[in-house]
Amino acid sequence: MDSRREPGPSRGLPLALGLPDLVLFFVTTGTNLQWVAVAAAAGPSSLVVWLVGCGAMFVPLGYAVISLSSRYPEEGGMYVWSKRAFGDFAGFITGWTYWTSNLPYFPGVLYFAAANLLFLGGERWLSLSASPLYFAAFSLLGLGLATALNLMGLGVEKWLTNAGAVARCLATLLLVGLGAAAWMTVGSATDLSLDALRPSLALKDLVFWSTIAFALTGFESASFMGEEIRDARRSIPRAILLSAPLITTLYVLGTLSVLVASPPQDVTGLQAVLQAVRSAASRLGAPALVPLAAALVTLSALGSVGAWLAAVARIPFVAGLDRFLPAGFARLHPRWGSPHVALLTQSGITLAFVLLGQAGTSVRGAYEALVSTTILVTMIPFLFLFAAAVKTAWEPGGKAAPRLPGGPAAVAALSLVGFVTTLGAIVLAAIPAEAEPRKALAVAKVLGMTALMVGSGVAVYATRRRRSLRGPVA
Repeated sequence: MDSRREPGPSRGLPLALGLPDLVLFFVTTGTNLQWVAVAAAAGPSSLVVWLVGCGAMFVPLGYAVISLSSRYPEEGGMYVWSKRAFGDFAGFITGWTYWTSNLPYFPGVLYFAAANLLFLGGERWLSLSASPLYFAAFSLLGLGLATALNLMGLGVEKWLTNAGAVARCLATLLLVGLGAAAWMTVGSATDLSLDALRPSLALKDLVFWSTIAFALTGFESASFMGEEIRDARRSIPRAILLSAPLITTLYVLGTLSVLVASPPQDVTGLQAVLQAVRSAASRLGAPALVPLAAALVTLSALGSVGAWLAAVARIPFVAGLDRFLPAGFARLHPRWGSPHVALLTQSGITLAFVLLGQAGTSVRGAYEALVSTTILVTMIPFLFLFAAAVKTAWEPGGKAAPRLPGGPAAVAALSLVGFVTTLGAIVLAAIPAEAEPRKALAVAKVLGMTALMVGSGVAVYATRRRRSLRGPVA
């Protein structure tokens, strides 16, 4: 197995993404209105937690990704960075856990989209809010759409991602506009005093901090497609710097607007954004804005599914090239140049997670179990990412490597902050929500799915390693 596989255009990967596409890609992968909903449900103190999270996770991740992507811009991103720094096993487990963590993430986002789409049809459609069959069917259709576009290539799929980013910005702008109008005319529905803004350090409230840490990831996503980005060494750092202020604004102003429109006790994780829009629109006499917001939120969530499906499918593709996975994963579609085997495999497994997450619980319980599993497993590869950034901080970068304020010392120091934040998020993500009626089942699901994903990666690596020692691996 070659741990020093060099990049090159010979693999047939088309250059599909330019700087504008990357900025929109980061907006799509770096934000999600479902986290605005979760933050608003936690109360006004979440506004302060967003800012703390920016210092503890967002800025460290930006520094680490800029440093690593400018040194190793080839296809594979975190997989390649971890392998370069710590060897084959670390690289494979980094890629495997990141890849598998998105399997429960996709149905989680699709559940969010399905819940908000119901606002298009008014009260009659909203009666389906507790229907597992509806949510499962929507997940199947949404995943099918994103998979089909990805199979046709990144040059086609990027339009779904770009549309999702624009829809997210428009939905947030609409929400902010309604919130501002409500504040000026009838006042805020939530107490926004200094006492209310002070974060609680009680365990039940600290659990929410892991969600914020997870929500502020995403800068690592585009690097998985490094050889499909025009001038990746320059484009990725520039896109991070351009998108970072927009991402922060979307999260903070979006959360504030939900709180102005609805008190925290009336906010639920799946439909909080549309509930806030409906509440503010009703108070202002503009109910026609609700279906528009529902369409925008749904499109933005589908854009997230398309973007993440594109990014993480490159992990098994690169692992196939390195022979850590069967060579079939490295195949490109003869017409569209997409890693079709990796995409189809990923989509098939995701469907199993839709059914697994729904078993023995409510729609909301399934959603929260999927989110908790995603957060916990996703945080594991970030430990490797931040450690790799520390180890490689003083290595020579490419000629196009940007000069970060503070230099290598700042990269190393901030990466250590990110590493500690990630450890904390892993611990907190395993604790079930206070409102979960069957806490033991929730914990068992989260830990069980986590053990399954991590353990299966170790088993696959060990099996492929043994076979490689005996001869060529298929």
